[in-house]
Amino acid sequence: MVTIHAEGQEWRLSLDGEAVIVHTPRQPFAVMIHREKRYEAQRGTVKTTVVETERVALSDYTADDAGVTFRGGGHALRVDVADCEGGAELRFTGEEGWSYQFTLRGYPGEAVFGGGEQYRQTNLRGEQVVNFVSEHIKATTILEKALLPRGRYKEKPHSSIGSYSPMPVFTTDRRRLFLFDTDWDGISDFRTDDYTFIFDRCPRGAALLRGESYADLAGMLARRIPNRQYIPDWCHDGMILGIQGGTRAILDKTFAMLDAGAKICGVWSQDWSGENRTVMGKQVWWNWEVDEKLYPDLKGAIARLNARGVRFLAYINPYLVKDSRLYRYCRHKGYLITRTDGTVYHIKSTTFDAGMLDLTNPEAVHYIKETLIKRNMLDLGISGWMADFGEYLPVDCVLHDGDPAVLHNRWPVLWAKVNREAIEEYGAKDVMFFTRSGYLGIQTYAPIMWNGDQHTDYTRDYGMPCVMPASFSLGFSGAPMVHSDVGGFFSFGKLKRDDELMIRWTEMNTFSLLMRSHESIRPWANSQFDAPGVKAHTVALTRIHAALKPYIAHCAAQAGEGLPAMRPDFWFAGDYRASHDPYSYFLGDDLYVCPVIRRGEHRRQVHLPEGEWVHFWSGTEYPGGTEHMIAAPLGKIPVFYRKSSPFAPLFREAAGIHK
Repeated sequence: MVTIHAEGQEWRLSLDGEAVIVHTPRQPFAVMIHREKRYEAQRGTVKTTVVETERVALSDYTADDAGVTFRGGGHALRVDVADCEGGAELRFTGEEGWSYQFTLRGYPGEAVFGGGEQYRQTNLRGEQVVNFVSEHIKATTILEKALLPRGRYKEKPHSSIGSYSPMPVFTTDRRRLFLFDTDWDGISDFRTDDYTFIFDRCPRGAALLRGESYADLAGMLARRIPNRQYIPDWCHDGMILGIQGGTRAILDKTFAMLDAGAKICGVWSQDWSGENRTVMGKQVWWNWEVDEKLYPDLKGAIARLNARGVRFLAYINPYLVKDSRLYRYCRHKGYLITRTDGTVYHIKSTTFDAGMLDLTNPEAVHYIKETLIKRNMLDLGISGWMADFGEYLPVDCVLHDGDPAVLHNRWPVLWAKVNREAIEEYGAKDVMFFTRSGYLGIQTYAPIMWNGDQHTDYTRDYGMPCVMPASFSLGFSGAPMVHSDVGGFFSFGKLKRDDELMIRWTEMNTFSLLMRSHESIRPWANSQFDAPGVKAHTVALTRIHAALKPYIAHCAAQAGEGLPAMRPDFWFAGDYRASHDPYSYFLGDDLYVCPVIRRGEHRRQVHLPEGEWVHFWSGTEYPGGTEHMIAAPLGKIPVFYRKSSPFAPLFREAAGIHK
């Protein structure tokens, strides 16, 4: 229930008797700020310089039946207040040309989650969260790992790590949810007793909600921002193998795995349009039509794969490599973003330049959908793809329509929207794609997200462990379906995965919504799913994933209603103080998964949540609220299921496959 109290100089908004806004002259709800801001971008990583020149506190207020007006220094902010499901809907009317700062009430010991995809930690209390879509990976960290002796690398703090998918949505363990309706760059600050939110321009509004549980809030969020995420039924039938190298390579490797007894539902070949060798390794030739030399008769190969129950997945992004055939065509048609002088605005990716397709140009969007996606991909029989990137839009470019500074955060959503519309217009109901970048509304268009480019190691900042906080944060922000590249992506010098890491990552993704591997940027230097020491584990684990299909489909259906598929260990307790392990997770309601995230470990300390649990592999029963050292040989990470689960017979049957 929303209550508003206005008396003297104080204006207060409370939810169920708990204050969320407490406005006083000494601590006003809103402050207007003049700021000069400069962006320096390099390969998607953006550095900002901000100089504050004026600050106006809106210390006074006038309340009426519809809301409140805050005033100060000759300026005003109108806030209309209305009841909504779970709390209060605020709509703002501010002034152009000003940044705005808002203060919400914090509570001692309250933990804060969400903010979109946050990789380093789940609890954001004590941190700042940047609301600007950017490249997650920095070249400097890769070079440090490649050049420093093992053990000398220092894991990076939260403050230095960007996000492909930030979102101004935050959930707290007091079951409160704050959502700012804005596309603008900003910073959310949880380092002090109360919380401050600064955005470059006035948001359209905010929602302040309260629920009985995290699940309750997730449902409210899914109804507020329509959640249309999904994965087709065939995705549950095994693993999607990441394979490159041409038609013969994908057929030989896929059929070999099938003949070995693996359950394979798809093969993902990102180099279907050609390969681009750079100093970093093997990248994709960004020209979105099949490379006939590398993939002769791809349509026929897809038919052969389909005959054995295997789908083919490809790759696309909103760029075209400079001087490729499609780049030249789109430059001539005016489909690429430009600089103020009318020349093409080139984006640098590692060592090569590319032009960016203008998603505000209706003709360019029509071309992307009709030619690049429908004719060049769907007509071939392609069943899915990685819709990569979306985070590099320069704020100083020229678009067909709109201000790039306003659209920067929305760009990955526009990119997902184009892909989703192409599929729906084509009528391909069993086709999917996955994105790494996003913002508010990404869950309306992207069928499923993936965690972007991890390092091929165990570091908690960029390696395998960061998948868990990233997935939890997305779940708290309204994007409930997510997965990771099995094995990671970035590799350079001695930064590369061995058989052990490949197996450990495969184990983790066995117990996830989608099991899909990546060869990495240097396939020749990294262990693969069919390496001699890995292949038998891949076969066994794909069979378990396929056997779990009814349960994983159940988790996906729950995610379709807003409930995250991957949930932190304190999810059901509802209190962050109940957290004992930031790198274990619930998959749905009934599986508790404890990945091995340290090299050379073959047993793992496990703290079981409340309830009665059964060890997946042995059938041994354990009481909840207890700690145990659990054996974790390769291929068998600690996994437990609820004794009372209606899926218990399925879990017992699936575990028997590995015996």
